[in-house]
Amino acid sequence: MLSSRSRIHALVETAIFAALAMALSFIPDFVSWFSPSWGSIPIVILALRRGTKYGLLGGLLWGLLHFLMGKVYYLSLIQVIIEYPLAFTSLGLAGLFALPFLKALSKQRTGQALLFGLLAAFTGLLARYFWHYVAGVVFWQAYAGKMSPYLYSLMVNGIAALGTWLVTSLAVVVLIWAYPQFFEKKA
Repeated sequence: MLSSRSRIHALVETAIFAALAMALSFIPDFVSWFSPSWGSIPIVILALRRGTKYGLLGGLLWGLLHFLMGKVYYLSLIQVIIEYPLAFTSLGLAGLFALPFLKALSKQRTGQALLFGLLAAFTGLLARYFWHYVAGVVFWQAYAGKMSPYLYSLMVNGIAALGTWLVTSLAVVVLIWAYPQFFEKKA
């Protein structure tokens, strides 16, 4: 059980990582919806440092910050709930791998830590983009033209998810190799 001071540190850290994720969201898109979501990097890193609980909270905060910053694409209330609070919160599921990841790092098993880090990024992003895929099929199908909305959503969200997984994985790998102590909780 965390002490009151440790919980405060974890909550402040979560807020900082969510704010960093939002700041990275302002990196201009390469090609519309096909660009990576740079803000996923700090949320996955937070989830690996602090676990699922704080990863989910960080993702939720990041999703809610989209409203404050005017970066919400609105078609309907349910679509907005699915694509912002729900999808972004789901990214925190990367924290499911935090314990084996941190254990591997503490035993200096870099290969295992890398595997768990990559699995964490994949799991969190799969969960997030699942919701974007659902929203794409249900709410964005008008943009599919003559293409199947299932295929359209898979292409748009699949390419974005792949790009996001690549940049997030690269960041996790570089951090593990260059500065594994970053993942140690100080408080």
